[in-house]
Amino acid sequence: MTHLQTLLAETPYLAYSYAYPHKSAYRPFARPLPLQQIWDPEDRTDLSLYIHLPFCEYRCGFCNLFTLSNPQDDLATQYLQQLRIEARQVRNRLPDFHFSQLAIGGGTPTYLEPNELAQLFDILQKELNTSPAQLPCSLEASPATLTAEKVALIHNQGIDRISLGIQSFDEQEALSIGRPQKRREILEALELVRNVGIPTLNLDLIYGADGQTVDSFRDSLQQALTFQPEELYLYPLYVRPLTGLGRKPQQWDDHRLTLYRTGRDFLLERGYTQHSLRMFRRTDAIQPHNTQYCCQTDGMIGMGCGARSYTSRIHYSSEYAVGRNGVAAIIAHYLEQEPESFASAHYGVELDREEQQRRFLIMSLLQTTGLSRDFYARTFGGDVLSHFPDLRELAEHGLARITADTIILTPAGLERSDTIGPWLYSEQVLQRMETFQCH
Repeated sequence: MTHLQTLLAETPYLAYSYAYPHKSAYRPFARPLPLQQIWDPEDRTDLSLYIHLPFCEYRCGFCNLFTLSNPQDDLATQYLQQLRIEARQVRNRLPDFHFSQLAIGGGTPTYLEPNELAQLFDILQKELNTSPAQLPCSLEASPATLTAEKVALIHNQGIDRISLGIQSFDEQEALSIGRPQKRREILEALELVRNVGIPTLNLDLIYGADGQTVDSFRDSLQQALTFQPEELYLYPLYVRPLTGLGRKPQQWDDHRLTLYRTGRDFLLERGYTQHSLRMFRRTDAIQPHNTQYCCQTDGMIGMGCGARSYTSRIHYSSEYAVGRNGVAAIIAHYLEQEPESFASAHYGVELDREEQQRRFLIMSLLQTTGLSRDFYARTFGGDVLSHFPDLRELAEHGLARITADTIILTPAGLERSDTIGPWLYSEQVLQRMETFQCH
């Protein structure tokens, strides 16, 4: 039995495959790497900018994000002051950046008070010469933290996409995954966003909650569609170490696969197009901006504690944790850093040629458009099937269609994205992930 066959005999849900390598494969660099040294060889004409706000009003039971719930009163203010210093240092070292897109995530950025959000936008404009009105900009939010004042501020800044973490419209289902959320809060937040006219509304829903049925999941989808969201992300419930649910002895089975197929078919029948295992976009939705950014080849600058940055060769960030004590310690260290420390990368991973090829492959294959063999060959000087001959096994199992031009996952392959992704990880990255001490 091959390694792929072994994985296919197990659960379809091994691990979220959204970035490679995962941060648990990062380690301290032997010596700090100056940002100028990291970025000098790179094309900086189309980059992504990510700003991380690691605060939430509460910690959901399934959450393994780098975030701290209910921080002390002045912690957000201290954090914004340090974020300004970091932004200034990065811009001074790398003055010739051109950003093609901007994302503000967390955590929950709308945890900030209106005056704090205004400070955040001031940092973008004054320190980075970047305005949400000038490029595609997405901001993450939760229903409990949205107010009319915040939504108006977000809209006036020119943000054209807001992503709301709903998870479920059923209060009992939400409570079962550690999210004490009221349906009334959801509806009020959705009305606020729709009334102000932000062009793209994304809703995150989750499937696999305790007690969730096909009918209750379909009901959440139906309620979501009454607001005509341009995008929906459907996430399978994962239980991770050091999360609230991870401490409970529960069994998770392939019921999630049935729920996924229910959600997929429901949305496809109602005018949505699938872009990945998780992402669905309304077919008639207008893209407010055209962007040249390409996740396979273009880099990203991340700012804020927990943000990831990457070039073709170096990925770096602050250290990584999930548990409250570990996250709090890393944030405290971030606040103590001297300005000069932001001029270098201290923690991350260096990708050799094969790891760069693997990342390109994973980032392409797990999208419904698949991998362009010509694009890969122009980037790496060889055919992807020569570099990764095991890919043919996907076709043998009916998981992919291989042509002279592309390798595209079939519907059966797409629903196995969280199996296929880890199958493509290198032994070195898997070993680093397995030996990572999570705090």
